[in-house]
Amino acid sequence: MSPLSRHAVQHDEALARLRAGNDRFRQDVPRVEPVASQQRRDALVSGQAPFAIVLSCSDSRAPAELLFDCGLGDLFVVRVAGNVVAPSIVGSIEFAASTYGTELVVVMGHTRCGAIAATIDALAGGTHDHSENVLDIVDRIAPSIAELVCDVVPDEAIARKAMRANVRASTSHLRHASRTIESRIAEGRLMVVGAEYALETGTVDFFDMPRTP
Repeated sequence: MSPLSRHAVQHDEALARLRAGNDRFRQDVPRVEPVASQQRRDALVSGQAPFAIVLSCSDSRAPAELLFDCGLGDLFVVRVAGNVVAPSIVGSIEFAASTYGTELVVVMGHTRCGAIAATIDALAGGTHDHSENVLDIVDRIAPSIAELVCDVVPDEAIARKAMRANVRASTSHLRHASRTIESRIAEGRLMVVGAEYALETGTVDFFDMPRTP
């Protein structure tokens, strides 16, 4: 059966799969079936049907497929430093939701994020000579965390709060980023949630859930 012939996984089931996969990852008990076998590669040649979309940071310590114990074809992953939202990011998520019917989008930040640290440093008047392109990322993060770092000495607790604030800003941006995304959310065909990956424990905490009627 071609992956494209499968029915889309509903967002609540997709979220449950991610939780279960992260539990396996934390317990170091990966699923039994191979996630990148020749048979699996062959099955995906004709198409794909990812059950979740993940917007995450580019940090090498936070690969979504490993954190959720997923294999080839399971996740549509968009990675950018600081998990910020830009037009190309919105377009990528629109594409996956519209083309594959994927119903869950997860915006995942992580502890000890370099992009968050760089933004805190910039807001605190740091002297790092960042390039124009790095400053574009910093400028996208800064508005959501400025109040947290104003008039305080930044520490790990502040950095973690800033990371979560940045995730919330990205989820909010995505929920209202385009007519395509807004209409799918309104119709119950798409859910955007936020999450934090803790490098220290391996745990993914889903904390920015949409309100239910």
